[in-house]
Amino acid sequence: MQSKLWRRLVRVADEEVRRSLVGLSLKLRLEGEKIPCLYEPHPGPDLVAEGVERDILGLFVGEAYPDLGCDMLPLPAQIILYLENIWDYAGHNLREYRKEVGNTYLHEFGHYLGLSEEDLFERGLD
Repeated sequence: MQSKLWRRLVRVADEEVRRSLVGLSLKLRLEGEKIPCLYEPHPGPDLVAEGVERDILGLFVGEAYPDLGCDMLPLPAQIILYLENIWDYAGHNLREYRKEVGNTYLHEFGHYLGLSEEDLFERGLD
């Protein structure tokens, strides 16, 4: 059974992801609406064993937009937000949580668009 806190974190995350998409240009918004955004509490043991930090806030997986059609067996693009990690990072402050969900979503969407960590840093999405 899901906890009341988890349901609230998901509801707020949904709101912030939608708000983030609305703030984009029409072309980017339409592209972003194609990519599923999944919510997990934190990365599972398999990802951690592969080197993903346990406290990571988000992850983009799959074929990035600039590479579409280049991979023989492409993994579908998706964004994963680790909501309990974001909640902890935000110090259990709802206002900071909202802000960080939006920032993390846009950061991972930027990776889908082919932006590097440096590109994202320059845009204030680090």
